[in-house]
Amino acid sequence: MNAEKYSQLASFIWSVADLLRGDFKQSQYGRIILPFTLLRRMECVLAPTKGVVLQAARKHQNKPDVVREKLLLRVAGQQFFNASPLTLATLSDTQTSDDLMSYVQSFSADGREIFEHFHFEDFVQQLASADLLYRVVQRFATVDLSPDSVSNFGMGVIFEELIRKFAESSNETAGEHFTPRDIVHLTTSLLMTGQDSKLKPNSIVTIYDPTAGTGGFLSEGDAYIQSISQKVTVSLFGQELNPESYAICKADMLIKGQEVGHIKLGNTLADDQLADNTFDFMLSNPPFGVEWKKVQKQVSDEHTGRGFDGRFGPGLPRVSDGSLLFLLHLVSKMRDPREGGSRIGIILNGSPLFTGGAGSGESEIRRYLLQNDLVEAIVALPTDMFYNTGIATYVWLLSNNKPVPRKGKVQLIDGTQHFSKMRKSLGSKRQYITDEQINDLVRLYGRFEETPQSKLFVNEAFGYRRITVERPLRLSFQVTEARIQAVLEEKAIQKLGDGVRDNLGRALRSMDGGVVYKNREQFRKVLKKALGAHDAPSGMAEMKVLLNTLGERDAEADVCMNKGVPEADPSLRDYENVPLGESVRDCFEREVKPHVSDAWIDESKVDTQDGDLGVVGYEIPFNRHFYVFALPRPLEEIDRDLKACTDKIKQMIEALSA
Repeated sequence: MNAEKYSQLASFIWSVADLLRGDFKQSQYGRIILPFTLLRRMECVLAPTKGVVLQAARKHQNKPDVVREKLLLRVAGQQFFNASPLTLATLSDTQTSDDLMSYVQSFSADGREIFEHFHFEDFVQQLASADLLYRVVQRFATVDLSPDSVSNFGMGVIFEELIRKFAESSNETAGEHFTPRDIVHLTTSLLMTGQDSKLKPNSIVTIYDPTAGTGGFLSEGDAYIQSISQKVTVSLFGQELNPESYAICKADMLIKGQEVGHIKLGNTLADDQLADNTFDFMLSNPPFGVEWKKVQKQVSDEHTGRGFDGRFGPGLPRVSDGSLLFLLHLVSKMRDPREGGSRIGIILNGSPLFTGGAGSGESEIRRYLLQNDLVEAIVALPTDMFYNTGIATYVWLLSNNKPVPRKGKVQLIDGTQHFSKMRKSLGSKRQYITDEQINDLVRLYGRFEETPQSKLFVNEAFGYRRITVERPLRLSFQVTEARIQAVLEEKAIQKLGDGVRDNLGRALRSMDGGVVYKNREQFRKVLKKALGAHDAPSGMAEMKVLLNTLGERDAEADVCMNKGVPEADPSLRDYENVPLGESVRDCFEREVKPHVSDAWIDESKVDTQDGDLGVVGYEIPFNRHFYVFALPRPLEEIDRDLKACTDKIKQMIEALSA
């Protein structure tokens, strides 16, 4: 059965919504259809061994629950069983809800938990009250979801299609639950290519997804390894925040025979439930641009309390986007390179490439990744690839055990032109990547060569030192009536008594308002003398207010000095980024001095890690490296087009006035 057939089957299943219309809200359709689909799939998977399981259940009915469960699991030949003689097709039409819940409660513990996360019993009762339960049950009983008819891959496609329909009907975001299959396949292919040494026969490998969703990445990783290697045991691990997505993922793992205890429910950033594990391969598509304010305390406490012994030692990104936190989390799960190391494939938006200047959390995270030689490649994807957004996205590949030719280097691949148009848009997804285009991108990555679509850089190429360039403060002073009024309205002056303010006003008006002072020290002396003559305050706080209010910036004025050193003008402060490896002072003399001769470098701004002048920053300006300058059209051609356009407009106006 091809993907189109799976999609048609998903549409048939979703047609159950026609029965629900009127008695249930659209936002509830998926919460009924998804668990019933799971139930039918599990029933079909267990059908071949149902008879022997029932015999064993009767035989071992008096044994302790733990012992009985182990025996029945062995007989079922699956990671779950159902010990009820009932099926969806044999449920009573008079006591359907009681029979159905008895049937569900007869699953093994892991199976029962799946339906608890859907609040299945609540919806069963609502269906019964609306006199719809038996009709829904009978509809699902006719759907053939046996493994012979629908593969595990096919069930993944069906679940994703159902979730997408559910998201559309309830105005939720489907992209939070799963990643499009073409993107999953591309990311997995990039991650696994060239890993023959890890995938030898009789090897045991682990795959992990901290944002598991419905388990698409885990399933694809497993399927990919099985397709290219024989006798490799794959163990899948994941954690998911959404209970319903977790339930589908767990059901998928049960059906595949995976250890379901490896799939966890909860927030990965706040509560890592696989804290002591490391993995061979890691895949993730964390939510784009989603804030992490809800877990800010836990994350910040781990950052400050545990530092590099925790997950977030290098730094914290701004609260508005937690993508880089998931990346750091994955890095913390890497195996020791002496044990083979680990590889990571993670999908991120453009923000992690360049957001945040030198010294920011984002820049420090990039610095850590690049200085530790963890970034292997970044692949730019086409736009309009995801169900919930059309923005530019990138696949990051990381490794702590790079092949020798890749050590110290990063490969950037422009895959933005590798797409095909979809016949029908699915949400924001208007384009997809074909298998042939995926193979092209994998080859570009594997060849590790300079081409128009593939660029190679040393890690340091993305680093720079940000120096602070200061220029002197130049002020001229004049005591006009408007400035005197501005002084008297200052908060610090308002706090003085009326008599003191009167004295201050008289002192200022005694000064010659027509004189413009170009030197601050000269003006200060004249001002202080006038204040003293009228018994007005001349303390440090008052003088600061007076000088700030009575002065204005003047390029022709003398430089304001402070203890014999020129005072910097904050409004003229600028920054210069000097590429790593280049002399900061040479760059300053070459790039800055010829244009502003009175500028200087703020020597107090040094890097906190190496103590050298300038704050180190890292950014990856991806698009800049693939920009191709196109010559503008000749002016004659532009003029000709403009004339043709204006002539056409003129003809239209004449036709209207005729």
